[in-house]
Amino acid sequence: MSLVDHALSYVRAISPYQPGKPITELAREMGIRVDKIVKLASNENPLGMSPKAKKAVEAAINGIERYPDQFDLIRAVAERCGVTQNQVVLGNGSNDVLDLIARVFLAPGRSAIFAQHAFAVYPLATLSTGADLVATPARNYGHDLNAMRAAIRPDTRIIWIANPNNPTGNFLPYPEVRAFLEAVPKDVVVVLDEAYNEYLPPAERVDTAAWIKDFPNLVVTRTFSKIFGLAGLRVGYALASTEIADLMNRVRQPFNVNNLAIAAAVAALDDHAFVTESYELNRRGMEQLVAGLKRLGLEYIPSYGNFVTFKAGDGAAVNQKLLQQGVIVRPIGGYGLPQWLRVTIGTEPENARFLEALEKAL
Repeated sequence: MSLVDHALSYVRAISPYQPGKPITELAREMGIRVDKIVKLASNENPLGMSPKAKKAVEAAINGIERYPDQFDLIRAVAERCGVTQNQVVLGNGSNDVLDLIARVFLAPGRSAIFAQHAFAVYPLATLSTGADLVATPARNYGHDLNAMRAAIRPDTRIIWIANPNNPTGNFLPYPEVRAFLEAVPKDVVVVLDEAYNEYLPPAERVDTAAWIKDFPNLVVTRTFSKIFGLAGLRVGYALASTEIADLMNRVRQPFNVNNLAIAAAVAALDDHAFVTESYELNRRGMEQLVAGLKRLGLEYIPSYGNFVTFKAGDGAAVNQKLLQQGVIVRPIGGYGLPQWLRVTIGTEPENARFLEALEKAL
């Protein structure tokens, strides 16, 4: 018997997360110059990072020899979200805090619920604990809250909800989410993943952090990887009751957010002009891509994020033809959608390049 055979069976059964293809990897594979490649695969901000964040990172390099102090970022997040500092848990990206929640509440003999076509990290976080994963059928490629409620078992400890959903972009109106919370047993944790929250139209936004007072079993997670443009620095956070936050911090690795990420995130929260510019660029880019997809006669899923998922037919074949033209999008066959591809909203020239390549690839 090998060492691998002694590993936990539920760990050996996990399929690793497959990220979007890096630009440098495609350059190596296809012999295409890096500056000729357009990556629209990982829902990154095409404007890059916030200018204020960039200056903060440059200044923070001078203290890089010191271990991180998370206080400034915890305080900034708490003030922005209207919670106390002991309700904030920082993570190495929001993926990290999702994993912390799973480690606190899941184990063999327990279960978690997620929706078909929802974010791949929910199954990974669940299965890594040995817990049972319950997948509910999607409704219009998004969450069916009635089905999720019906799937609750005595051993259910977590329900994962992404709003807007990744990779399909669906949005659950917040009155429906609140009604769901009211119906869920109070000993079941509901994780509301709001990674794309800042891309919602202002009329659709709700202060879900304020709901934690009414629903102590609610955990809200957010990230600096999307509209704030800090994906490479890996920083996110969770908002929870003081009791849940305390438990998450007990299993959190010390210094899980580095000095540069902390400085950048504090500055990015204060760069309102950059967030507004990013939102407007995304709105215009969404219109551009949707118009292009309609012109090509392609079905797409209306999206509330910074990406659009569209039906390409043979998703793998179309994706390969796009790669050959130096355009990277995201295949989502692993999400049970082999005929579909997801494309991130880029700059106007990047969107035009994608649409031109797509027309040739079909």
